[in-house]
Amino acid sequence: MCGVVGVYCVEGNLTSKIAYFTLYSLQHRGQESAGIAVANGGRIELYRGMGLVTEIFDESILLKLRGKCAIGHVRYSTTGESKLENAQPILVKSKAGYLAVGHNGNLVNYPQLRAMLENEGRIFVTNSDTEVIAQLLSIYLMKYDVIEALELLQEKLIGSFSLTILFNDVLIGYRDKLGFRPLCFGETDFGYVIASESCALDAIGAKRIRDVKPGEAVIVRNGDVEFFKIAESDRLARCVFEYIYFARPDSTIDGVSVYGARYRMGKNLAKESPVDADVVSPVPDSGTTAAIGFSEESGLKYMECLIKNRYVGRTFIMPEQRLRELSVQLKMNVVKENVLNKRIVLVDDSIVRGTTSRKIVDMVRRAKAREVHFRVGSPPIIAPCYFGIDMSTREELIASSKTVEEIRRSLNADSLAYLSLKGLLKAVGFDRCELCLACLTGRYPVPVPGETFEPLS
Repeated sequence: MCGVVGVYCVEGNLTSKIAYFTLYSLQHRGQESAGIAVANGGRIELYRGMGLVTEIFDESILLKLRGKCAIGHVRYSTTGESKLENAQPILVKSKAGYLAVGHNGNLVNYPQLRAMLENEGRIFVTNSDTEVIAQLLSIYLMKYDVIEALELLQEKLIGSFSLTILFNDVLIGYRDKLGFRPLCFGETDFGYVIASESCALDAIGAKRIRDVKPGEAVIVRNGDVEFFKIAESDRLARCVFEYIYFARPDSTIDGVSVYGARYRMGKNLAKESPVDADVVSPVPDSGTTAAIGFSEESGLKYMECLIKNRYVGRTFIMPEQRLRELSVQLKMNVVKENVLNKRIVLVDDSIVRGTTSRKIVDMVRRAKAREVHFRVGSPPIIAPCYFGIDMSTREELIASSKTVEEIRRSLNADSLAYLSLKGLLKAVGFDRCELCLACLTGRYPVPVPGETFEPLS
C-alpha cells in the first residue's frame, strides 16, 4: 500500500520537481509519509517527512535536491510503524557506494531475514522490511554487478515487491517475479520515468512505453535504458485488489484499464444480483465506476446520493480504526432530495471491516430513504493479506466470520449481494493463475506460515 517513482532527467534542476509531481499523482497509495532521494555525483541526497507530499516539500527543498536521477515514495505502513524513521526511501552506504530503495509491497519472511542479518552484525535503524531489502542489496552489490545482485535478492525475498532503486548514479526499477504490485515505465522529452501506476506518467505528460514485467528490471544508466529478465515463474499473482479498489481508475495495469475493469464489475453485478429500486448511487469515490456499470446494465437511474468531501483522505488506508470511523462523517454527506422516499441501491467496491458501510447505510436511512440495498463489486473478503494491503487479521474482516445474511443485518440494509468470483475474473480479464485472490479465497500463491498454499495446478 505504497507508491514508488523513479526519474531520470537530463536537466538535473528539474529531477526532484518531476519526482514531486509523480508522487503527488500517487498520493492515493499512501498518506502517512513521503520522501525523495536524488543522486548527484555518486552521492545521494535524501529528504523525507511525515504527512502528504504537499505538506513535506516546498520549492526551497526541491531546489536543494539536484541531480539527474531520483526515486520517490509515498507510504502507508504495513510492516513498520508510522514514524519518520520508517519513511522511505531508505538510504544505506557501503563499500560499494550509496544505495536508496523505495518499496511497494510486503515481505512474508521479513522477521527471518532481519534476524539473519542481525546475527551477521548488521545494524538496523528502522523496523521496516524495506531496510532488509536495502541491507541485502548493499551486501550483494559489494561483490556482484547489478544484475547478479538482483538475482540473489529475488532468491532471498518471499512476498511482494516493486522497487525503485538508486545505486550511485544508476536508476533501477524492479518487480517481483509474481508481479504482485504494479510498475510501469514511460518516456518524456526530458528523460524517463518509472512509477507504480500509469496515472503518474500521464500527470507529467510522459508517454507510457510499457509495464515492467513480473521478474523484470529496467535500468537507466547515463541516459541509456535496458530491460533485463531477472527471474521466471510458472504462475503470476497480480493483486486483484489493485483493480477492485486500490489503483486510480485512470490507470492501466498490465494492459488492463482499471476503469474498464470496474465498469465491467458493476455490469456483471447487476446481471447477477438485480434489485427492484429507483436509484443507483455510488459510495464515492471508489464505488463510482462500478455504480455506472450497474446503472447502465440494470436500467436504473444513476444519481449521486452521497457527496464526498475530497479534502479528507481515504478511510480504508487510515491506520487506526477510530480515525476511520470519525472520518466517515467528515468525508460524506447525503443529498437529501435524491434520497427522500426512494429505494436506493448503494454500490461500493468492497466491504472490508464493515464499520464504514454500516455508517453509510445509517446516514441514508436518516435521510428518509424508503429502502437501502447494498451491492458490492467484489466477492467477500475472507482472509488477510500478507503482500501489502492492510487487511492483516481475520478478526477485522467482517466476511471471515459472518454469512452474507449476517452481514446484511449488521449493515442494516434491506438486501446485500456481492459479485461472484467468476464475475470478477471475467471483469478483470485474467485467468485465476495470473492473479492473487488470497483475500477472497484464503489460498495463497506463496507459502505463508499458518495459511493454505495454492501451487499452480
